[in-house]
Amino acid sequence: MLTPSTDGGLLLFMINILDYGAGNLTSVRLAFERLGTTPRILTEASQYQGGRILFPGVGSAASGMAGVKARGFDRLLQDAIKASTPVLGICLGMQLLLSSSEEDGHTEGLNLIPGVCKRFDRAKEPTAKIPHMGWNTLQLNHHPLFDGLQQNDAVYFVHSYFVMPNNAEHTLATTQYCGETFTSAIGYRNLCAMQFHPERSGAVGARLLENFLHWNP
Repeated sequence: MLTPSTDGGLLLFMINILDYGAGNLTSVRLAFERLGTTPRILTEASQYQGGRILFPGVGSAASGMAGVKARGFDRLLQDAIKASTPVLGICLGMQLLLSSSEEDGHTEGLNLIPGVCKRFDRAKEPTAKIPHMGWNTLQLNHHPLFDGLQQNDAVYFVHSYFVMPNNAEHTLATTQYCGETFTSAIGYRNLCAMQFHPERSGAVGARLLENFLHWNP
């Protein structure tokens, strides 16, 4: 159980989950509740009163970006990065952080981490199933979010697209699938994101989320 502390009147462990019509909100909320904190679900940016930000998501890039912009979350995320607020993206929430995605023809992203999002190419491995769905392993670079994890720990994926950041230093973890060694976690300063679903990844995912609660970039 967490012991909350305060800083400038804000609860350090407060988690704000962005609901833009594309989030797997219930399982994410329950995962944090099991860690002893009660997240706040935001349906528009004006509801934000401080604390850490979780940017989840499932679904398509175009509809996801439309929801993000309609609720003002694009500006909220940009302001959070400038203010050094810890931000964690999950799945579609990770993909939308990049400059653009091939999904839905072409979708402009938030460009918070320069790069593109591409679809797996079955021609590289004809027997591979798309979407990539199920458990797969992580090859980790050093980062506080990975404290307590081991190389080749397994986590749960559901996706057809993967990110390619322009700067290799933004890659925090990689995974192999469909003939690709793809980036499965990214980070820059106070922003981190992962393609897999920590809320569905058992003890490994719980440790990642707990590390996020304590992370002070």
